[in-house]
Amino acid sequence: MLRFLSRVVAASSHLGLRAAPPLPCALRPVAARGATAGIGGLTRSVWLLCSSASGRRPPGANPRLSGLSCGCGALHTEGDKAFAQFLTDEIKEEKKIQKSSTLPKMSGGWEIGLNGTEAKLVRKVDGEKVSVSFNINNSIPPTMEEEPEEGQKDAENEGQAGKRRKSGSVETLQGQKEQPEIISTPNFVVEVTKLSNNQSLVFDCHYPEDEIGRGDEDDSDIFAIREVSFQPTAEDDWKDTSYTLNTDSLDWALYDHLMDFLADRGIDNTFADELVELSTALEHQEYIKFLENLKSFVRC
Repeated sequence: MLRFLSRVVAASSHLGLRAAPPLPCALRPVAARGATAGIGGLTRSVWLLCSSASGRRPPGANPRLSGLSCGCGALHTEGDKAFAQFLTDEIKEEKKIQKSSTLPKMSGGWEIGLNGTEAKLVRKVDGEKVSVSFNINNSIPPTMEEEPEEGQKDAENEGQAGKRRKSGSVETLQGQKEQPEIISTPNFVVEVTKLSNNQSLVFDCHYPEDEIGRGDEDDSDIFAIREVSFQPTAEDDWKDTSYTLNTDSLDWALYDHLMDFLADRGIDNTFADELVELSTALEHQEYIKFLENLKSFVRC
């Protein structure tokens, strides 16, 4: 009787093992608490083998970690190292094409004040103070480029590496147009203040993208007035409730008088040209500073 029961139990166990398919590696149970060290080690070894076979990595494994460390405790990767090297080369190239390490001066006795990306020009003339403020951020107009031919796309992608931004024309491939010069054309605000008054006449000006003047004359204006308003002398007290004159639907004669009013105070085409040169130099200077700060941030 005992022999019969033993055979039945053995047969059942054998059938159960044959019927149950092997579990995939990801579903196999790990060693329970209290298991022996040998079984635990075997389980981890099997898991690693399964992970290698399936292309997965154990938690915490990162092929980008390079072990680089500067003592700051921050993450350092091979990608960071390559990024820092790229920035080093880019900074050298930008400094090569930098026209001058100092900003150009404005004619007409303008005093220049800088605060990061903001600049302010001030001059006093016969009981009036004229100030011009602008910010170089978002001051570079988008470049319109023609679609390259199919045979030139791959070569162009390689040729543009490291040449995304240049302040001058660069040598291009045969049959390709030169890159246009990058210039900064910021919006600027002109504030004319009567020293005996507590109000200022404020002009919101810009450089039209189409560069179309207001006539067929050769000396057409290269900048335009967008809005005009009266504001209190202190900028902190400026109010949005003050009436603002929009020039889109303005009479031409009134607009011409406003432009003459600015020209009599030194805001003319010559000033606008010099402002572009100043803004372009300042923008390029700040761009190089940004690259240097970015390099320091990536390296440490």
